[in-house]
Amino acid sequence: MELDLRGLYCPIPVFRAREEISNVGVGEELVIVADDPAAEEDLRRWAKRAGHEVTGSQKEGDELTIRIRRMR
Repeated sequence: MELDLRGLYCPIPVFRAREEISNVGVGEELVIVADDPAAEEDLRRWAKRAGHEVTGSQKEGDELTIRIRRMR
């Protein structure tokens, strides 16, 4: 599942990711696209705290794509 959060800024990306992770199955990935400069750090911190796994991230210009695997 892909979640487009471009144009949204802290704390909205974390709130939306927290809501959407429940819509993917355990072991599946939520792919998030964001352009908030703080999004990568905020999403990594949230994923770790929530018990999920960041499986990768890529930045292209101002745009971040981060993959989070639901672990529970």
